[in-house]
Amino acid sequence: MPETHADYRLSQLDQLEAESIHIFREVAAEFEKPVLMFSGGKDSIVMLRLAEKAFYPAKIPFPVLQVDTGLDFPEVLATRDSWAERLGLRLIVASVDQAIADGIVVDDGKTSRNRLQIGTLLNALEEGQFTAAFGGGRRDEEKARAKERVYSHRDEFGQWDPKMQRPELWSLYNGRLHEGEHMRIFPISNWTELDIWDYIGREGIEIPSIYYSHQRRVFERDGMLLSENDLNPLRADETVSERTVRFRTVGDLSQTGCVESDADTIEKIIEEVAVARVTERGATRGDDRFSEAAMEDRKKEGYF
Repeated sequence: MPETHADYRLSQLDQLEAESIHIFREVAAEFEKPVLMFSGGKDSIVMLRLAEKAFYPAKIPFPVLQVDTGLDFPEVLATRDSWAERLGLRLIVASVDQAIADGIVVDDGKTSRNRLQIGTLLNALEEGQFTAAFGGGRRDEEKARAKERVYSHRDEFGQWDPKMQRPELWSLYNGRLHEGEHMRIFPISNWTELDIWDYIGREGIEIPSIYYSHQRRVFERDGMLLSENDLNPLRADETVSERTVRFRTVGDLSQTGCVESDADTIEKIIEEVAVARVTERGATRGDDRFSEAAMEDRKKEGYF
């Protein structure tokens, strides 16, 4: 029989997109001064794309904030600048190096730059008087992020208490704040890594080239392949070899590993991610390997 009714059901990606756009609009309407945290990685780029759609044809009505560790991949910084220029964004860069020079955080030679981001970020949020900060965290990434709500309350010290989260029944969000507090907002909480790649492929989104397979000089440390770089000196027992690799996530290059892969297209990456049994953070982020609760401990202190 001929089809008599149009099918108005949304695909999974369309449902996720609609939910995220709704969250962006709710925050823009509810909070006085939001900001979008932008690392230049795949998740934050998808966030920018969603924000672009949420407010089109107007420009995105809030600035973007990047915390620069001083050890970021050049390809990521180039993509960050490309997006900021294309969308006409006000880009705020909070530099860990500058925070060290200003005495905001202390570099003791042992603490990773990734951890030094905490004080740098909290200072930038306080200086900008931001009341809400969008982040690209997803629940499938890591156990602590699986605990977090879409609206994640931070107290006047920027700290998170996982036992004092607010209920979000029927997608109703409580954004009430006292003076000095702020909210972290996670519009893509319900997305998975595979959803992210499906969306990047569908939308034709520009991402850093290091997400695709390429030749790179690497060395093995703590079960991860790290990039050879002047900012990441070799230890006595480490040797460098050239391999075909790609990055599943990006961050501080001294803590972010790559994986051997020949996935040089979106389609091949999707095939690879579909059969992966370890999340990108679990596989390639050294700062999450210090303890079982490494991420949760950092988030309690103010990490994004």
